[in-house]
Amino acid sequence: MRSSTVRRRLHHGDVGDRRGENYESSGLDGLDEPLLGNHDYDDKHSEGKMTEEIWDEERKKEQLHWSLLFSNLIVQWAQWIANLVFGSGSFIARFLPLHSSTQKGSNQKLIAPTLSPLQEARLRNLQQRLGIPFDGSRLDHQDALKQLWRLAYPNRELPSLISELWKDMGWQGPDPSTDFRGGGFISLENLIFFAKKYPESFQRLLHKQDGNRADWEYPFAVAGINISFMLIQMLDLQSGKPSSMAGIQFLKLLGEDEMAFDDLYCVAFQMMDAQWLVKRASYMEFNDVLKSTRTQLERELSLEDVSCVKDLPAYNLLRR
Repeated sequence: MRSSTVRRRLHHGDVGDRRGENYESSGLDGLDEPLLGNHDYDDKHSEGKMTEEIWDEERKKEQLHWSLLFSNLIVQWAQWIANLVFGSGSFIARFLPLHSSTQKGSNQKLIAPTLSPLQEARLRNLQQRLGIPFDGSRLDHQDALKQLWRLAYPNRELPSLISELWKDMGWQGPDPSTDFRGGGFISLENLIFFAKKYPESFQRLLHKQDGNRADWEYPFAVAGINISFMLIQMLDLQSGKPSSMAGIQFLKLLGEDEMAFDDLYCVAFQMMDAQWLVKRASYMEFNDVLKSTRTQLERELSLEDVSCVKDLPAYNLLRR
């Protein structure tokens, strides 16, 4: 990691507000104010990189931008059709008065649907996973952390459980166990799942290989914990039975795939990075990017033809 790179580290418990933010600089001393802006594109490439490779990176960035834009257009088109058909002044709306109440926002509590035995079992197993805190004294939790390192850096020596090297992955300090308070053990499972199922996307996000990056990038690992925490809230999974609109839609996905939460996590992480690049964001805007990611994900979940995670438009951003 270059000593000239300044990294700002997130508190995972601060999703949605600025409270309790810690700022830690590495490589530069005495820096009190945020450094906003982007690296010049050439700073992220070796001096002798071929022109063709640079154009290839630009094309990938452009494809990422248009994929996200196309996803937004699909959602907006679907919502326009819904408003046209179910608008308050339409003929159909007079016979479906309850439909308008579902348009008031994703935070509105709805009547939870009746679940199939399979959905109930899978929801129960998922909620049991949510209840497991990360415990640095447990050998299986230590082994999982080591597994994540091996997946992230297969050609590097495994560090001790407390080492400055963990900061390279985007942990706030030398002891990763201190960063799991808000996400629990499931957030580590999410990262491992991402690394195993979508290794190309995982590596590109870990090493910030796509697009023109900011000087102050989001720290990868702690950002992942934030995403787990955001999904748990968005899907209302801490309730006995989800009653938010997004949560009810998620129950359908869970009926199709037991690992729907983990797959949705991968989509959300990739979507967040795409939003980050499109907005040309820097560290201080991380919470805003996370909020817009949640909004976009809620919109895609609301599409009528989405019956599994792979049906989400943003799923096409993932690469194996």
